[in-house]
Amino acid sequence: MDPEDTQAAGPSADGPTDEDTEHTEHTEGIQGTGNTDGTGAAEGPPEASLPPEPHSGYRLAKRYRLEECITRLDGFSGWRAVDEKLRRAVGVHVLPVGHERSDAVLSAARSAALVGDLRFVQVLDAAEEHGLVHVIHEWLPDAVPLSTVLHTGPLDPFEVYALASQVSQAMAAAHRKDLAHLRLTPATVLRTGPGQFRIRGLAVDAALRGITSREPRRADTEAIGALLYAALTQRWPYGDGAYGLRGVAGLGKGSRDPLATPEQVRAGVHRGLSELAMRALDNNGATAASHELPFTTPEELSQTLATLPRIPPPDPTPTDLVGYQHTTYQRGTLTAHRASAVPPAGAVGTAAVMPALPGRTGAALKWGVSALLIAALGLGSWQLADALLKGDAPAEASSPAAPPAAGEDDPPVPELVTIEDVTEFDPYASGSGGQNPEDTPHTIDGDPASYWQTSNYYGPSFGNLKPGLGLVLDLGESRRVSSITVDAIGETTVEFRAAPGADSVPATIDGFTSLAEDTGDSLTLSAETPVETRFVLVWLTELPQGSDGNYRGRITNIAVAE
Repeated sequence: MDPEDTQAAGPSADGPTDEDTEHTEHTEGIQGTGNTDGTGAAEGPPEASLPPEPHSGYRLAKRYRLEECITRLDGFSGWRAVDEKLRRAVGVHVLPVGHERSDAVLSAARSAALVGDLRFVQVLDAAEEHGLVHVIHEWLPDAVPLSTVLHTGPLDPFEVYALASQVSQAMAAAHRKDLAHLRLTPATVLRTGPGQFRIRGLAVDAALRGITSREPRRADTEAIGALLYAALTQRWPYGDGAYGLRGVAGLGKGSRDPLATPEQVRAGVHRGLSELAMRALDNNGATAASHELPFTTPEELSQTLATLPRIPPPDPTPTDLVGYQHTTYQRGTLTAHRASAVPPAGAVGTAAVMPALPGRTGAALKWGVSALLIAALGLGSWQLADALLKGDAPAEASSPAAPPAAGEDDPPVPELVTIEDVTEFDPYASGSGGQNPEDTPHTIDGDPASYWQTSNYYGPSFGNLKPGLGLVLDLGESRRVSSITVDAIGETTVEFRAAPGADSVPATIDGFTSLAEDTGDSLTLSAETPVETRFVLVWLTELPQGSDGNYRGRITNIAVAE
């Protein structure tokens, strides 16, 4: 058993052994009465036999297919699974009906599902069938545990304030419904975006591990204090380290000395947040440096946070001194803005641009260049006047040759074909709903910040589920097409395909002829000879891997040229 599981309340010095990679997508709605219609690929055995052993490919309630085991601990297991009905990833806890905690887990899951606060990872289903209890919850593919975020350094005061506010408000709402977490740690708090956090495992994590507390509100309050301390200092406020963080040397639980404040551990810590962290911890004299009473509930902490002076977000750091340069055409016209426009984070097709020098240095340089130009003009004028007075012809250099006509040596700019419509093409899909059909217009709007995105796949080659998918471009009528330009986010393998002579979109990939293929994030694919076609297919065969380990494709711009 994980040593942390023996703790009745509050954070421990031992990190969690599970769920550090669990995330979620969207909520569904609790099925409190459970599912009793059997399983799909692996049917449950008769009641007289032992419950089935969950394995990869096993189906719960004929819709939740287990894919990857995240943890096995003390008689239960945690999985990443696929909801085949809604075609999305979910998280699953599974344990046998005869487990000593199965009833408590089922009750906790059904109670947590009724909270409905979106600051919690939502429980979607909780049921008992064929000798197994299963709890289905959201899976956030882009969320990152706070423990992982803190590996790179402490949070800035604005982020710490957001963390404290959101977690304390969420726990206050849960306590009003007589629910406690009892296992709030950097592994169960997820960062879903700048200043955005969510909590997973409300009531369920404690029930799975048999954790109880005589003072659940106080236990959760101390846990929030530990989170604040860690976020401010990148240190765990107990003697031993945990969750990849070092402890505060010599000042942990069991020490008679008061805990060092975050300000004493790290310079530049926000004083108000430091004091609130100590008041929430109240750990063996932690509040000795403060004359204020310790917090006993998350609601008290939340109310005090609201009285702090506003903490502004940090000023943006000018780390990207590059300008965006379009590499595609926009609906029949060349891109109007070139390198002067600064792209958003993650934009592709950028080209380095020399930034202007700031401040006095830039001003001095400009005046110096101006003075040199004036001196050069004056010198040239004096030489010309001297030559005329002496009767000499002016030098050839004083009469510059006419510049060549614009574009004489440049290749002709291809004429662009107007794209009337863009639709998803996924002939291997097992159900309806598509990838993200509402975002397909973003691929022809000329905006590099907008894009169409595929679903997440848990491995290369679309998780071995299909050979590819793509976008069909409808040109409205049969047109002469010679090339396409595709901008993507990340190295993506793209095929240029067309359906010459087709009056409607082919139903299979064999209805499109492959004309060219390449890999990159800004591609121009040209056919050996132009084709006459109404339908052009941008076919993706390999997707880039995201920072969360999942594979997804993102297309920002597409153009078709004659």
